[in-house]
This record gives sequence, structure tokens and C-alpha cells, in this order.
Amino acid sequence: MSQIPMTVKGAEKLKKELHQLKTVDRPRISKAIAEARAHGDLSENAEYHAAREQQSFAEGRINAIESALADAQIIDVTTVYAGGRVVFGATVKLLNIDTDAEVVYQIVGEQEADINAGLISIKSPIARALIGKQVDDAVDVNAPGGIIEYEILEVQYI
Repeated sequence: MSQIPMTVKGAEKLKKELHQLKTVDRPRISKAIAEARAHGDLSENAEYHAAREQQSFAEGRINAIESALADAQIIDVTTVYAGGRVVFGATVKLLNIDTDAEVVYQIVGEQEADINAGLISIKSPIARALIGKQVDDAVDVNAPGGIIEYEILEVQYI
């Protein structure tokens, strides 16, 4: 099985969520199921069915996180220096040539991607276009809305 790259921050975030699920959510849900059972007939007990649904979701998420962490190759971005080239974990400041808008993205693993937080998946079109490039390079990104041209302004390993 191949390992999936993940930053140290991403792994810590998943470990924190896993801890929350196992130590807070799981006991709370078990208690809710026990209370709903005490109310009698389970076939028509909406509280029981809702609690079981929550339990199913929580257990599924626990399994997904444990699997992701087991398959992860955790990379400490602060120890990476690729001579100014864009690599996994790099934080890249880009200038959109058409709009003169600047954006900053960090290239991360799929599990930790969150475009609203500036975290883009290593498998995204923009990350694939950026990998291996360096400051002052022009990059054409084949986005769903068409080709977007960026210039790389800065590459950091933070």
C-alpha cells in the first residue's frame, strides 16, 4: 500500500479530531442510545434512531481517520528546502496575470485540503501545475473555468 503525503499540521489536526471522537463524542452517543432504549419500543423511537445514526457516522469517521493516519507519510515542511522550487508542503504566493490578484496556497495532502484556508491538495490542477516550478516562473493552470495564468512570486517552506 502506498503512503499518502501529509503535513505535520494536518496529522495533528486529524489526531485531535480522533481524540475528540473517541473520548467525548463516542461516550455521549452511547449514553444517548442507553437513554433512548430506556424509553421502550425501539421501532418507533426517533431518539434511538437518531442516536444510532450519530453512532454510525462517528464510527465511520473514526475508521477513516485511523486509516488515513496509518497510510500517511508525515512530512515536516519546516525541514524541507528544495532550492526555491515548489514541492509538497511549500507555501506559494501567486499573482493572477489577468486580474493582478495575489493568492497564497500551501500544497498539502488530500485529507487536509481546504481551499477556504488556502490549503490545496497535491492532486489539484493548480498544485500539479506548480510542482517543480520556482519564483518568477509563469504557470498555466487548467481550471474548470478555463486556463488561468499565474506568476510565482514567493515560495516558502513554513
